[in-house]
Amino acid sequence: MLDTSQIILGPWEKKEQMNVMALWNEEVGKRFPMSKRLLAQNSFDNPDVYFEGSRVAKEKDSGRLVGFCVTKIHHHIDHPSRSYDKRGWVQTLLVRSSHRGRGIGTLLLNEAEASLRRSGIRQVQIGADFFHYFPGVPSEDVHTRKWFEKKGYVPSGEEFDLLFEGDNKWILSEDPSVRFPILKPEERDRLLTFLSRTFPGRWEYEAHHYFRSGGTGREFIVAKENENIIGFCRINDPSSPVLGPNVSWYPSFNGTLGGIGPLGISPEYRGKGLGKKIVARGMRVLFDRGVSHLVIDWTTLVDFYSKLGFSVWKSYTRYQKEWGSMEGGVS
Repeated sequence: MLDTSQIILGPWEKKEQMNVMALWNEEVGKRFPMSKRLLAQNSFDNPDVYFEGSRVAKEKDSGRLVGFCVTKIHHHIDHPSRSYDKRGWVQTLLVRSSHRGRGIGTLLLNEAEASLRRSGIRQVQIGADFFHYFPGVPSEDVHTRKWFEKKGYVPSGEEFDLLFEGDNKWILSEDPSVRFPILKPEERDRLLTFLSRTFPGRWEYEAHHYFRSGGTGREFIVAKENENIIGFCRINDPSSPVLGPNVSWYPSFNGTLGGIGPLGISPEYRGKGLGKKIVARGMRVLFDRGVSHLVIDWTTLVDFYSKLGFSVWKSYTRYQKEWGSMEGGVS
């Protein structure tokens, strides 16, 4: 039996931030370099962090941090949907490599699951949370995937991050009926109404959060027929008021990283090539702002984006675990 008697679990507190960032960067920073801003935004200041189920693991004698686990429950801020009432997330779980195989990860996961269950959660996903780092477990981490499978987690699909390097030379064909301008500050409510009607849920919530965080519209390209919004494309860079998941790993790049997505076209206008055009417009805007690389995160549309010059950069396997009744909330 594994012995964790020399390990103590402590609360997830802001005072641990620098130690957590140091451990993260020691272990996985070459692939996923953590910044202070990103860690604070996603794992300490975010309203969905479930502090009751999040813990740090320390050596009892030295107090040295050897692992941590962050859990989340969605709190419906600016988000009327109840579709996440029974769903929780393990945002991240990390154990120092020198301390693996001692049961510390199991101790952290058991504590997280027990706390989530007590709160009424009936489905747990690994990653894919609001303000996530990963949409699943990095597919190259075979040992980690097998570990979660032994803990009862079931794979439910593969997701990809895509990368574009080079110059955007796309020339948009003129279309007198549809334009692709940057959203004006005074058009905020029109965009939110469009999202509420056409894409209610996560994208609508993220847009509300963006404006609440000081966004002016600079990060949205909209498709307009006359003056009606019929589509949108989110664009990000490290100077955006919210650090989007497609620019999370900007310290990896020499030069400025930009992000594309999410993207949505109103159903009645799909099949007309507007998706490609609005993405190309977003790419052009970002390159004009001095971006040198572009990332699209969390997508399965590899073939679609490959037509615009994107290729697979990272891949992830989604995992989830369910228990009890799933009625009344998970979609």
